[in-house]
Amino acid sequence: MTIDFDLILPDVGEYGNYQKLMVWFVFLPGMIPCGFHAYNQLFMATQPKFRCLIPDLDLADRNFTEEFIRNASIPFVMNKDGRWNFSSCSMYSRNYSVEEDLTVLLQASGNLSSSDIPTVPCQAGWKFQNNDQETTTVVTEWELVCDKDFYPTMALVLFGISGLIGNWIFGYIQDSMGRRPAFFIYLLIESIFAIATAFAPTFGIWLACRIGVGFTVPAIMGTPFVMAIELVGPSWRTHVALLANVVYSCTLCLLGVVVWLVRDWRQMSLATSLPFLAFFFYWWVLPESPRWLLSQNRLAEAEVEIRKMARINKRSLPAGYFNQFKTNVEEAGDDMDSSRSQPTYGALDLVKTPNMARKTAIVTFIWFTVTSVYVGLSYYAPALGGNEYLNFLLAGVAELPTYFFLWPTMDRWGRRWTLCFSMILGGVACLATLSFQDDYVVMLVLYCVGKFGISSAFVVLPLMASELYPTVVRGIGISISGVAGMLGPIFIPLINYLGTESLMVLPLMIMGGLMVAGGLCALTLPETLHQHLPQTLEEGELFGS
Repeated sequence: MTIDFDLILPDVGEYGNYQKLMVWFVFLPGMIPCGFHAYNQLFMATQPKFRCLIPDLDLADRNFTEEFIRNASIPFVMNKDGRWNFSSCSMYSRNYSVEEDLTVLLQASGNLSSSDIPTVPCQAGWKFQNNDQETTTVVTEWELVCDKDFYPTMALVLFGISGLIGNWIFGYIQDSMGRRPAFFIYLLIESIFAIATAFAPTFGIWLACRIGVGFTVPAIMGTPFVMAIELVGPSWRTHVALLANVVYSCTLCLLGVVVWLVRDWRQMSLATSLPFLAFFFYWWVLPESPRWLLSQNRLAEAEVEIRKMARINKRSLPAGYFNQFKTNVEEAGDDMDSSRSQPTYGALDLVKTPNMARKTAIVTFIWFTVTSVYVGLSYYAPALGGNEYLNFLLAGVAELPTYFFLWPTMDRWGRRWTLCFSMILGGVACLATLSFQDDYVVMLVLYCVGKFGISSAFVVLPLMASELYPTVVRGIGISISGVAGMLGPIFIPLINYLGTESLMVLPLMIMGGLMVAGGLCALTLPETLHQHLPQTLEEGELFGS
């Protein structure tokens, strides 16, 4: 038998000064590293426009215009989308070092391109056309183009795979060791590999560092979120969940500003990593979750945290307040074999009973859909045209109106109907892009509507899942659902790499269909609004049966 923390919260305060201090100054800032490290790799590995380097023409003292060099040395080829453009990976087989030949080329002026001239792959490397001299990426430093242009995509795929594995492992860590030690383990691993990224001498070492960082994403966000939800009363969970997602959206906006200001990828890596070393000072202020302590029957430690909470909330608890709970636990323990150890829980506990198995399957499918589409749309933001930094910033800004919609609806409509409406709205917007591929304005509007819908679902789902899973397997349940969700982002970079302009609509069709299906599945879940969090597996099975 475990003590229901929801029965204690009315006496100590469901959202008093203690919870406000912890949420605003500890838990919410603790989510920022996830947003930075989930997407800074996109800008570290940005591929600018490029062409073959022609040493005899690109020398500074020759003063040849870029237009002349392209016409004289670069053939026209048909792109995957069926359009003709200058080649990025081939050049004319010409001798550009002979002055007489250059004179002929200059006299020919703009009529230099010819299909009769043999072409060869780039012989002396590539010339990258950055908008400014300060912009450097791993692509430009290690020339990851042409026959190596899959490397950045491979890095994103491996980053996603490492996150999938890490999320699974850290789910067990936070449920077995506790929320507090788990957070600092994530932070230590992430800091070491993120800082080491800036000093990588080769692509292989850079990739290894990114895999190390990916191992902690998104686990490092999940633990502060779970702790915040577990610390407040049922009526304040919506408030806290919205605050968490507002912070995450603002984090993406802040990242857009940072990567715009810091264009060198090594400095960018440090700028998005070093500030988070300050979070190690949380060691002296970050509490262990009282709800988790109670679920483990560690009553003495839980009493210390709860009394501290009551004191800061200016609530008074009688000296023998916890005796009633301890007596109940001891009486329940007398009915058990005294030699029996504290039970341990695993993934199989989520599917042993029919109702828990059904809820786990539905939540996991919806999580897969939400994560895939959210990450997919975020990846596509730089490809909308114009300034990629501004596009990413606007993609974060587009999420902010979401919370004005969610604030009243989650407490009026409930979690289930809000999740359903958000996913179907976003899904229809993604499906509608099929009819407006050539209209940039309409595509942009539909993109924003899709981002609005998926951002709403991204807020509601973790909150609803944390309210559905029992405390004893909450971390495991959320981690398993999160692991399934992270399968989608692993394949999205591959689709983006292989797709042509016409095929790029196919992922939007798939994502739109998944969102509509997920929205309909959400209606089969029980409503969790203002319900007590289930503590044990038995309570979890009964909830919504």
